Amino acid sequence: MRSPSQTISLDDTLDALANPYRRQLLLALLAENPQKDCDVDPLDAIADSDTADVTETELVHTHLPKLEAMGVIEWDRETGNVSTGPEWERVAPLLVLIDDHREELPEGFL
Repeated sequence: MRSPSQTISLDDTLDALANPYRRQLLLALLAENPQKDCDVDPLDAIADSDTADVTETELVHTHLPKLEAMGVIEWDRETGNVSTGPEWERVAPLLVLIDDHREELPEGFL
């Protein structure tokens, strides 16, 4: 976990968005209004997406730990709940931009 004085860089932010599963999960958190009860089941977040083939092993050992280590999400391993983390505001503007232009993006982008 990052210390409170560290913030993620643009490169880190783009790395968080580089994987389709992570994009879907972060967009799901954006849609659930993270300022209010934003817990999202990570597997439900992608159930209707093209990235639904992500395995629980990938989820638990790769994607969620990566986003948590960056401080973008907080992940409760006991319950499986995911919510926005202390670095969320560094990623949110790019997520809003992606979400606002979802219809204009090439097929398969998300």
